[in-house]
Amino acid sequence: MTTRTPARRFRSRDWFAAPGRSDMAALYLERFMNYGITPDELRCGKPLIGIAQSGSDLAPCNRIHLELAHRIRAGIRDAGGIPMEFPLHPIFENCRRPTAALDRNLAYLGLVEILNGYPIDAVVLTTGCDKTTPASIMAASTVDIPAITLNGGPMLDGWHEGELVGSGTVIWRSRRLLGAGEIDEEEFLRRATDSAPSAGHCNTMGTASTMNAVSEALGLSLPGQAAIPAPYRERGQIAYETGRRIVDMAYEDLRPSKILTRNSFLNAIRLVTAIGGSSNAQPHIAAMAAHAGVDIRHADWMAHGYDLPLLVDMQPAGRFLSERFHRAGGVPAVLWELLQAGKLDGGELTVTGRTIAENLEGREATDREVIRPYANPLKERAGFLVLKGNLFDFAIMKTSVISEDFRRRYLSQEGQEGIFEARAIVFDGSDDYHHRINDPALGIDENCILVIRGAGPLGWPGSAEVVNMQPPDHLLQRGIQSLPTLGDGRQSGTSDSPSILNASPESAAGGGLAWLRTGDRIRIDLNAGSCDALVDKDEIARRIAAGPPDLPESNTPWEQLYREKTGQLADGGTLDFALRYRGTSQKTPRHNH
Repeated sequence: MTTRTPARRFRSRDWFAAPGRSDMAALYLERFMNYGITPDELRCGKPLIGIAQSGSDLAPCNRIHLELAHRIRAGIRDAGGIPMEFPLHPIFENCRRPTAALDRNLAYLGLVEILNGYPIDAVVLTTGCDKTTPASIMAASTVDIPAITLNGGPMLDGWHEGELVGSGTVIWRSRRLLGAGEIDEEEFLRRATDSAPSAGHCNTMGTASTMNAVSEALGLSLPGQAAIPAPYRERGQIAYETGRRIVDMAYEDLRPSKILTRNSFLNAIRLVTAIGGSSNAQPHIAAMAAHAGVDIRHADWMAHGYDLPLLVDMQPAGRFLSERFHRAGGVPAVLWELLQAGKLDGGELTVTGRTIAENLEGREATDREVIRPYANPLKERAGFLVLKGNLFDFAIMKTSVISEDFRRRYLSQEGQEGIFEARAIVFDGSDDYHHRINDPALGIDENCILVIRGAGPLGWPGSAEVVNMQPPDHLLQRGIQSLPTLGDGRQSGTSDSPSILNASPESAAGGGLAWLRTGDRIRIDLNAGSCDALVDKDEIARRIAAGPPDLPESNTPWEQLYREKTGQLADGGTLDFALRYRGTSQKTPRHNH
């Protein structure tokens, strides 16, 4: 067999060859022997390939990776690598309290230390549930060894009494039905459980599907892998091919720093619009770009994403779910449409060693009901609208989920199209909202805007998915399905609420929501991208002097550290001190004895 020469000396050789330190080589080798691996395997000069295992019983959306790892290992072995599987800190959006947003940065820190401090030459990043994707990519950029992502895939389509029910989305829609008295609690539970029929992450275009699509647009995964449902045979096949490809990447020294450029991140922003992606894409893309040393500005969401059309008819912005999206062509078919329209930079390098344009040859959609042609979209100008004003310096609104009813009620006043005013109803966190939303004393009607504060990275802590607040029951019973909503937290990517969210600075950091009061009028101008409370400046100054609302105490050491070190959602909610660390693999850590 021909001996392959790596483009860069494998860093694992500094452990198991340890030039001039045979005593250390012996120490590093010794304990690996206790489960049966041989010294020859570790000293043969082949690359050691890490498999960052995100699957566990605590992370059901990623649990499929416990099985897929066998296929990844087979691909690595067949391509001439040595697999080394290790755990990633679990992240599970639905169950982690007070919010899984705490865990993205924690998983990032842990993965950096593993990739930097152990003899790993390249890594397969197993992703799925939304925050595992950015956490893994952030860490790969910090260490900068060859890396490729493989997500576990979405669940099969959910069905309830002959209708498609999408994970997450069915929760928010059923809550409204419950509040309106149209279903009871047992029916609520049946609809929810029917939406999750198999292994895999959300079958809607929630944050999990969005972020795995983003990884593909960035060029960090094999083409077409993002939307393959978890139970499909193709999922195991792409896991095998991913294992094979990472070995070649190790020899080629194809690292994230060679793939992640400003243009690749702009491609990702464009894709998010076209697929009707999650509003959580904004802080995650900002965080990944920051760790990659790439300058992505707030204005880029408007300049490169807002004017693009919605092409994918998938819940929550549309009708269908992941299985049909995959069969229609998935992410490559959407990227193909953008490329043909001249809206994608096709020259960016990808993990295949080819450009994104080369990867997209022949990838036109096969189902035009699900993936629409660029010239015949579901909606025009469907990107994230960036707003600012006296309440915050930055917030976004997901325009692809603006319903016709919402547009007619709030955005279609003759001569004032895209402009509305509403009376603020202010809640301090989600407990306050749930306790008081049906309080008649608040006088909530269709001319109100629901505001939630204390939900950002510092205030919660971690930033909670609570901004998609539904109207009080008496309005739901009248057929009013949504009110304008505003907050300094996030909302689920599966939500169909056109909220104004991710407001930065948050109330806990001195943002304007801290001084806002119930009864204030708020004026929103989508044409100008502005959101202002119509409150006299002297009154604002008096309220600011009174101080911000009280915050809950930190309950764990990590919550305290997170609050001390984490920035705002506008810039990704990163551990800002970590951004100066990049390419740490260039320096081999000191020996440990």
